[in-house]
Amino acid sequence: MSFLRKILKKKKSVKAGEDLSGQAAFIPEDYFGNNLDKNVKKIIETLGNSSDIIIRKMEIGRTGRIAIIYTDGLADDKLIDNNIIGELLLTKESMDGTISEQHSLHIIKEKLISISGVKSIYDWDQLFHSLLSGETIILMDNANEALSISTVGGEKRALTEPSTELTIRGSRIGFIERIRTNTSLIRSRIKNPNLWLETMQIGKVTQTDVAIMYINGIANDKVIKEVRKRLKRIDIDSILDTGYIEQLIEDETFTTFPTLYITERPDVVTANLLEGKVAIFVDGTPFVLTAPALFVEFFQAADDYYFRFDIATGIRLLRVLAFIISIIAPSIYIAATTFHQEMIPTLLLITIAAQREAVPFPSFVEAVIMEVIFEILREAGIRLPKAIGQTVSIVGALVIGQAAVQAGIVSPAMVIIVSITAIANFSTPSFSMAISARLIRFLFMIIAATFGFYGLIMAILVMFIHLCDLRSFGVPYMFPLAPFTPSNAGDTVIRLPIWTLKQRPRLISQKNIIRSGKNQEPHPPKQTASQPKKENQE
Repeated sequence: MSFLRKILKKKKSVKAGEDLSGQAAFIPEDYFGNNLDKNVKKIIETLGNSSDIIIRKMEIGRTGRIAIIYTDGLADDKLIDNNIIGELLLTKESMDGTISEQHSLHIIKEKLISISGVKSIYDWDQLFHSLLSGETIILMDNANEALSISTVGGEKRALTEPSTELTIRGSRIGFIERIRTNTSLIRSRIKNPNLWLETMQIGKVTQTDVAIMYINGIANDKVIKEVRKRLKRIDIDSILDTGYIEQLIEDETFTTFPTLYITERPDVVTANLLEGKVAIFVDGTPFVLTAPALFVEFFQAADDYYFRFDIATGIRLLRVLAFIISIIAPSIYIAATTFHQEMIPTLLLITIAAQREAVPFPSFVEAVIMEVIFEILREAGIRLPKAIGQTVSIVGALVIGQAAVQAGIVSPAMVIIVSITAIANFSTPSFSMAISARLIRFLFMIIAATFGFYGLIMAILVMFIHLCDLRSFGVPYMFPLAPFTPSNAGDTVIRLPIWTLKQRPRLISQKNIIRSGKNQEPHPPKQTASQPKKENQE
């Protein structure tokens, strides 16, 4: 509706003019004025006379003056000097003074500029957005339009290996902070005309470029429409990272489990697009969101598909086991030592009792003390410089753990339990799911210390009910386990051979669900007459 009101407003406030063909035209009031000096002055005043806004005025033949405007640091200086200013200086004498200014801009656009990305703009909003995006603006005296030339450049980080999703086998390239570089990494992997990209600006102040990418014909139209709808309804001053987008478009706020998948690996985004998902890119961050997200997806790594299925299945089962340990290991110890000592083997119970004889705190207080200390060390290791961060984390954990045992604050068994829990937590491939486990762990510890195993089992059941109730853009979070879909169950906590995964997830891609042909399984070569049997050779 706002767009229609803007169009109607423009139609009501027009005055007569003349277009390139000499016919009568209508010029809205919010278009540029005819005076070049006034237009340049408005740009300077609007941008606060910023020193990084470069303005170069030139004479073009006998037709009038032009102003070349760009933002230093965002635009490519060499490209502007060689392909814009240089071309105009070489050909300015050929401009005939009898040609109108509008025709002069048309000639500059069609014949003089050797850069491909040239477009006409007509209002101030378009001009400032283009200028602050790294494009070069050409204004001409006595002309009611301007030219925007694609000269985006400036410094950017080189393509390097992702730092948060390391793999043994696979691509060594990760996303960077440039949105166009990131989308090009996907284009280079999916050379298909059905790979569509939509870009919009979100943030009233930052005007951040946000793009959604999907494969037309594979992605679900309802999911695409819902993603587009949620992005367009965002009304906020700034978008600085995909985390802003994630919190504004997720299905459920009051949950610790992530309902959008975040990655900085192009091969992971490519695989998700081929399953029918939608990718969300944000300029200024190397992390990309994909939706819908499934629970089993957070235990899958990129190199799972680069190894044999038996190896990948074993590693996935190990990750799931580590995730369970990271959630309930301290709670089981607390419940067993506090309420259910009869469930512990006698010799082990005697050993634990002897260790805890000098400890003045109950098991719950022990666990809380050690867990909080480990969380502080983990956070300190992330924030400290890389040269000393890991050293401080390792040495700190060893020294503090040993000192706490010798001081009688905690028992050696509790140090072992907390250490195993911390190591198991690092086995989760997704950092967002690992953080979720860390938060749930404290809740389970409180319940185990209050109600024992009965409360712990009830808490686990409530967690599973909550997981089954979650949705990610309308898709059940526990799919294909709940609802159970046999045709898609081969790529969950287990992974069957690639040639058996013939269908895409049905609740995600509802159009083209077949992704491989028949008879894809490997066959040994048939024995021919020219290859005698081993028996005959003997």
